[in-house]
Amino acid sequence: MARGLRKGDRVSWNTPQGRTQGTIVERKTSDFQLAGQKFTASDDEPAFVVESEKSGDRAAHKGSALSLLD
Repeated sequence: MARGLRKGDRVSWNTPQGRTQGTIVERKTSDFQLAGQKFTASDDEPAFVVESEKSGDRAAHKGSALSLLD
C-alpha cells in the first residue's frame, strides 16, 4: 500500500490503545530519528510520519501499517 500513500492522505493505524486515525505529514526515504527513536526507510520501503487527529502527536510507520481512509 505504501506506493499509493502521500503527504496529506488521511490514514488509520493500530496503537496499544486501539485503532486511531490522522494525516500523513511527511514521507521519508532515508533513515531518520523521531522522538528519540531511530527509523529505517528507503525508496523501496518508505516510512511515513503521521499526526494523530486526537492528540496531535506524531509517529512514524511503514506503509504496510497504514490504511488509507476516504
